[in-house]
Amino acid sequence: MADVRELNGPVSEGRRRFLIGSALGGAAPILGSVVQARAEDGSLSDPRSPVIVELKVNDGTHRLELDTRMTLLDALREEMGLTGAKKGCDHGQCGACTVLIDGRRELSCLTLAATVQGREVVTIEGLAEADGTLHPMQEAFIDHDAFQCGYCTPGQILSAVSCVREGHAGNAADIREYMSGNICRCAAYPNIVAAITQASQQMGE
Repeated sequence: MADVRELNGPVSEGRRRFLIGSALGGAAPILGSVVQARAEDGSLSDPRSPVIVELKVNDGTHRLELDTRMTLLDALREEMGLTGAKKGCDHGQCGACTVLIDGRRELSCLTLAATVQGREVVTIEGLAEADGTLHPMQEAFIDHDAFQCGYCTPGQILSAVSCVREGHAGNAADIREYMSGNICRCAAYPNIVAAITQASQQMGE
């Protein structure tokens, strides 16, 4: 079994810092525009007061009244009942909360819900076809028994889909590197690599 420390060395830490910085840096101007607009129209009496946001999640639109500080992870779980994205560390270090935003993997615990208006969010609940046909990555995880407790699995699967689409699933070493931000405390890493290898062939990417 692979050791977690093997898969999360200095390069992996650098990737985590990059993801955290990107999430926080990208949120500031977008959220700032929301606050500024409310200040100009006189509706901003308290910066913590809720805003109305429309989120496109899994091909559906959700109109919600949210605290401007609410993360996408909390909005998904508490406001929409989509509990597939897990709250692991809540600090962007475990990958259990990974979702796809406009096709890219993002850490929903570091993404403010108000910043994703107009963007397409996909959670594990929306990955399969409408008729229930599983995505090739979901099938591959089952075929290779690429999970044990299953807590990290939704984030692993969505990150794996993006890994393939990014072109980083050509060999086992690349898969390990580009999946290093997703921690499996049960250490099912060899099975996860095998599953991604199979799915990458079926996805044709």
